[in-house]
Amino acid sequence: MRSFSIQEINEVLQGEIVGNAAQKITAPEQLESASETEISFIGNKKYEKLWATSKACVAVVNQDISIEPGDNRAFIKVKNADLAMSQVLEMFAPAPPIFSVDIHPTAIIDDSVSIGNGVRIGAGCYIGPNVVIGENTTIYPNVTILDECTIGKNTIIWSGTVIRERCHVGSHCILHPNCTIGADGFGFRPCPERGLVKIPQIGNVILGNGVEIGANSCVDRGKFSSTVLGDGCKIDNLVQIGHNSKLGKFCIMAGNSGLAGSVTLGNGVIIGGSASIKDHTTIGDGAIIGAGSGVAGDVEAGKTVLGYPAIDARDALKQWAILKRLVRDSK
Repeated sequence: MRSFSIQEINEVLQGEIVGNAAQKITAPEQLESASETEISFIGNKKYEKLWATSKACVAVVNQDISIEPGDNRAFIKVKNADLAMSQVLEMFAPAPPIFSVDIHPTAIIDDSVSIGNGVRIGAGCYIGPNVVIGENTTIYPNVTILDECTIGKNTIIWSGTVIRERCHVGSHCILHPNCTIGADGFGFRPCPERGLVKIPQIGNVILGNGVEIGANSCVDRGKFSSTVLGDGCKIDNLVQIGHNSKLGKFCIMAGNSGLAGSVTLGNGVIIGGSASIKDHTTIGDGAIIGAGSGVAGDVEAGKTVLGYPAIDARDALKQWAILKRLVRDSK
């Protein structure tokens, strides 16, 4: 098990140590569960009250913290404790799964596949004709990549992922277990003779660089052209992105949220968990959609909306407060 001194951790964080820095640190842990040899984090003032009962010997904190570390304990003061936490977690992260050989003999790889230097392909994978895989990409066991796909360099694809034909994944992406890229979009039309007629989905999916797709999430292929996720988008588990949707750069979608077809998200849009976005809707740059909201119309850039149907967050909170008073007064 890895361990570091507080000084070694601070060499990475470049913060300011306040208090006793003698303890060796064995792991990071949340405040309530930390032991005497573990490091924790206080990224928000509302959690300062938990420090008194925490057993952690050291915490990474923001520079404006209003409490002292106390006897035989320490703080590492940094500009942003949440960002510093990611650096500490990287220090303690265990090694990834081991490949005994770079390309497992049970992987089925078409002769036409182009494989860059440093690529690793696990057992039971299928790589179809004319696929291009960039250098230093890792493909874990039982991944399927169908015909004419391209995968950028330094991308990680976890087990169970399916990337269907003609889709393109950028560099430095992470696709978590069992996500599906390029399944058919949901398109059917009533027909008197045949009931429901399936509308062919002849487009593809394009993922930019640095995109991360969570486990069991689906990005459907376009009906006409492409479903596109811009650079740096982060998609949680169990998310649905409908056909021909276009996401700008650095969008975030939390678990169980979904986009219907042809939704457009600007740059930096945040969509809370279980939120639903109607088809052909445009969400402007930097807008925030609250958890559980239902968006039925366009949302202006920078606006925060809540509720079902979603309205301006301030109006929604006022409505909820009025309803709460009405319920209370009726008793």
